[in-house]
Amino acid sequence: MNISNWKSKNPELDSLISLIGKSADQNGYMIYAVGGYVRDRILGREEKEIDFMTIGDGITFAETLSKKLNTREITIYRNFGTALINYKGFKLEFVGARKESYNFNSRKPSVDVGTFEDDIKRRDFTINTLAFSINSRDFGEIIDTFNGFNDIQNKIIRTPLDTETTFSDDPLRMMRAFRFASQLNFSVDDSIIESARKMRERLKIVSPERITDEFFKIILSDKPSIGLGLMFQSGIMEILYPEIADLVGVDQKKDFHHKDVFWHTLQVLDNISSFTNDLWLRLAALFHDIAKPLTKSYSEEAGWSFHGHEEIGARMIKKLFEKYKFPLYKIDYVEKLVRLHLRPIALVDDEVTDSAIRRLIVAAGDDLDDLIVLCRADITSKNPNKVKTYTNNYDKVVQKINEVIERDKLREFQSPVRGDEIMKIFNLPPSKGVGIIKASVEEAVLDGTIPNTYEAAINYLNQNFRILSKMVDAYRNKTN
Repeated sequence: MNISNWKSKNPELDSLISLIGKSADQNGYMIYAVGGYVRDRILGREEKEIDFMTIGDGITFAETLSKKLNTREITIYRNFGTALINYKGFKLEFVGARKESYNFNSRKPSVDVGTFEDDIKRRDFTINTLAFSINSRDFGEIIDTFNGFNDIQNKIIRTPLDTETTFSDDPLRMMRAFRFASQLNFSVDDSIIESARKMRERLKIVSPERITDEFFKIILSDKPSIGLGLMFQSGIMEILYPEIADLVGVDQKKDFHHKDVFWHTLQVLDNISSFTNDLWLRLAALFHDIAKPLTKSYSEEAGWSFHGHEEIGARMIKKLFEKYKFPLYKIDYVEKLVRLHLRPIALVDDEVTDSAIRRLIVAAGDDLDDLIVLCRADITSKNPNKVKTYTNNYDKVVQKINEVIERDKLREFQSPVRGDEIMKIFNLPPSKGVGIIKASVEEAVLDGTIPNTYEAAINYLNQNFRILSKMVDAYRNKTN
């Protein structure tokens, strides 16, 4: 079996691999392409990162190769015995064959020089144990020690050694198994679920950054529900993200949703993933119903309801991001979409005023399109007639929004009059009173009382000078 049986999508990369092989021949090294590149080439996936295993010192060979390639873009990680060369958009990592042993309470292995066999058997899953030689004498010949090719063909993820040993060495491999399942649309061997359920507490020795990285890769996969479902099935979700696990078993009306909030949420995430690769929009989908367990109530007339779950959910986002060690710089965006995700459908009624539509446009701001994408993804009914009805409803909402935007120029709404002009007209110092008057102007625009123009705003201030002055005085008296 030769790697040439699977045509490369990148001839330039093929030429580079051949050049590296010739350099290995000239310098007396045996070198193999291993792991993900081999797997992905067989699967027909584009790959620009290649791991090379060298029999001998990988760093020394990489330094020699970088001179041959005439590049200084080489990074040495001596503590790990690896070197990374960035060359023409390709990432080439070199490491000497090694064997590892682990202390139970540590993720840091004891590393020694090893053989090809030592190196292959320390890898996480059989689909990542395939290797092929790049030396000229047997170029492209695939070595398949653990039947990884069959597992690729059968779309199953297994460990090369005993599953518990594999997970004990690096507990993060539990999440990596689920991530590969999500990315490749593979199933996992039953032993992976069983061992993960037994050993999930071991994840506590893994750094939050590594866990977040794997979790985000699941979220960014083509079908995140596969990985997240496996996290729940194995009990890992309960350990790492209990608030998400708490969505399981929360019943809701079946109108245009799945009956169970957890599985509904996963369907929403899958739906939105067919429209966007944006991590933060996908996270908004994941968290859009996060407060339903806290707001659940039941009545004979209405069934289950979750009044205020959108507002309470928005308030939860910052605490959850901090707890989960997620990056914090997009909190406002996720909060906004969670808070507003029920607003558009409320605008379907023909009697809805332009004012209500203006308020949504201003509240969503630049994220209005993303909000509508989230709302459409929120339709998870299995009844095609209901899906069609709700989809048509959102079409009506979008049409109304576009009409108001075109008429009022509201997409980038700002107050038509500045604070310094208000201070001059009302003879006010910088104070809360200026904000009160400015808010009154904005309300008048949103209510449709005045157009969204500077001239209209100035006229409004002059015509309502006495009323607005009294509002400021009343505020001062109240606070004094």
